[in-house]
Amino acid sequence: MTAGVIVAAGFGGGSVPGILLSIAALLSEAAFSLLAVPLLPKLGALRVAAYPAALSVVPLFVVGVLLDGPSSLRLPTPPEALAFAYLGAIVTALAFLLWYHALHRLGADRAGLFAGLVPIGALLTTALLGVGEIHPSHIIGTLLVAIGVVVGMRSPRTVAPIESGMDDRAVQPASDEHG
Repeated sequence: MTAGVIVAAGFGGGSVPGILLSIAALLSEAAFSLLAVPLLPKLGALRVAAYPAALSVVPLFVVGVLLDGPSSLRLPTPPEALAFAYLGAIVTALAFLLWYHALHRLGADRAGLFAGLVPIGALLTTALLGVGEIHPSHIIGTLLVAIGVVVGMRSPRTVAPIESGMDDRAVQPASDEHG
């Protein structure tokens, strides 16, 4: 799968800071899932998705005011508000909820394979919107990624999915002992 991403990306051409930032992003993505795994049985997917988002409000507000001053406190224009609503509800909240539910169903090892679908989505989006050129290396890389995902999903499980009553807890409030 990694080879497919490298081929699809055109074998690089990145800088040292870009490579270091890519490694940091990879480690952050791994931590994003691995740190959630022990919390899912106790809190459920909904709370594991919601708590970090809620906890980020104050630090982001402070950083916004420090960096942009009073202009960060203006009301958004209608198109900006629509974009914020879409990004907040669909791209963030729904995506996190679905991701944490996938961690429960598939386990972190198999759910992590689906990050490999990003190049496939990028290729399809590029083709659909016509915003870039599609080269043979993009198609070959995308096929290698797809093969990697299929092989990874077909290989024997190395980690069991999280055992809990999370199906019920994903949408229902947790009991008072966890609240």
